[in-house]
Amino acid sequence: MDLKVTNWCLAGLLPLRTSRLIPEILAGLTLATIAIPEVMGYTKISGTPVITGLYTLLVPMALFALFGSSRHLVVGADSATAAILATAIAGMAATGSADYVALAGLLALMVGVLLMVASAARLGFMADFLSRTVLTGFLTGVGIQVAAHSIAGMGEVKLPDAGALALWQHPASVPAHVNVYALAVSLGVLAVIFGLKLFFKSIPGAIVALALATFASWHFDLASHLDVVGRVPAGLPEFFLPDVDWSPGLVLQLGPTALAMLVVILAQSAATARAYATRYDEPLAESADLRALGLANLGAGLTGTFVVNGSPTKSKMVESAGGRSQLAMLVTVLVVLLVLLFFTGLLAFLPEAALSAIVFKIGLDLMDLDGMKKIYKERRPEFWVSAATILVVVFAGVGPGIVLAIVLSLILHTRHGYRPVNVLLTRAAPDGWSASPLATRARAAPGLMIYRFTHGMYYANADRMASEVRELSGQDTPGLRYFCMDTSCVDDIDFTALETLKTLQTELEARHIELLFAHMLDDPTAHSRLQLIAAFGEGKVFDTVDALLAHVSASPTALFDETPAP
Repeated sequence: MDLKVTNWCLAGLLPLRTSRLIPEILAGLTLATIAIPEVMGYTKISGTPVITGLYTLLVPMALFALFGSSRHLVVGADSATAAILATAIAGMAATGSADYVALAGLLALMVGVLLMVASAARLGFMADFLSRTVLTGFLTGVGIQVAAHSIAGMGEVKLPDAGALALWQHPASVPAHVNVYALAVSLGVLAVIFGLKLFFKSIPGAIVALALATFASWHFDLASHLDVVGRVPAGLPEFFLPDVDWSPGLVLQLGPTALAMLVVILAQSAATARAYATRYDEPLAESADLRALGLANLGAGLTGTFVVNGSPTKSKMVESAGGRSQLAMLVTVLVVLLVLLFFTGLLAFLPEAALSAIVFKIGLDLMDLDGMKKIYKERRPEFWVSAATILVVVFAGVGPGIVLAIVLSLILHTRHGYRPVNVLLTRAAPDGWSASPLATRARAAPGLMIYRFTHGMYYANADRMASEVRELSGQDTPGLRYFCMDTSCVDDIDFTALETLKTLQTELEARHIELLFAHMLDDPTAHSRLQLIAAFGEGKVFDTVDALLAHVSASPTALFDETPAP
């Protein structure tokens, strides 16, 4: 029996075959065993209480499961956005305090509103402006920073500044401040995780390690020797607005942070959702997913937790476990609900050092060294861009890192459009055309040169276009009567480029060369074609290159008695 979609809000859940129920439930249980310890670790990054990590897997995850279109994207706490959060509000309130949590909730609401606006304005394409190269460097830098800052927590090093930098500045004093009980617990947690991954991959190492650490803490009364989580409130979160000063000044202060989170969410969530939709040939509505992510973050802000994001790693875990719809995520929500209602008391004995070890492991997983190696091998210039992003994130922080990532991505995008590889068209066969490098100065016919511009024409590449046209039609090109610009690849022409074309027309006419335009494909409704007709008249613009060639052949000024230039 198949259940059909009856409402747009269930696109990621339905249709659901009853034969898929067992695999979906098992995938949801698998996700719960992996996600629960991870989100508790993320709270060490974000600086919020442990319970807020569990809250990210409740209302936010349920809202996306119900309202998203992607059947595979897993939404919950995320290390990158958690690190951005901590960087932004660390100096505004005491870490872990009620004011700190309220600011985190306000940020979640702001991000939720931005995502709703992005959905309404159909801004999903913005995800394409954070290149994979820069994103790899950014996440690797976040991983290094997260892992480095968790080292102090693994040993409960209580230096005045127990961050990663302090450990390197005062190496001699570190051993005297290490809590051997905490260090033993954290190393034991890592040993269990890596050991199970090596010998029993199907067993979720993190949940087993935390369970053993909690049992050891309770059985051996380790609370008298190291820090433990302590009392964790039981029950469901309450719905309430964050208790903050709702002044425009505060919103403006947090605005850049919310925008940075928006960019990271767009890049990670959109890319992940697209990848799975393509792999399984499933429909995907990016605007619906942005709206669902917005609802998820609004839900996070109203239930006392922090920003949530789509997780590529958790989505992959669910797929590997057999999950093929958002039903798996709803099963995880149910498991978290049971934990909140009946098992939070056990978390009181959980050593803080164990969570620091989980964070250290999360940091290691974020470091995409294989990706960096591949970039270095295939695109050396982009590797240095990625490496620069890593250095800024590690030494200047996540905030400046995401700003640099956005700027570098835009520079890379502009650079590709600024320096397009343009070509000349020549006859390859009676009915075909081939591309030749500009250096050949090849002509399509005696007296005719066809220049294909391979990018949209805009202010950044207009001068390059003009320079190439002047070079091709210069004094050392005798017998040229027609210079045609093939605009098949030109989707738009901005004001600067259009004025440049008019200038070129004047220059060419002064040397008795006629400037013409054509498309390689017959597309009379193309936007660039309509722009050219409005600026130069229908007599200068042709539907196809063949139509242009027929016009030149019939012209009394055609120089078909000349030998084509080599």
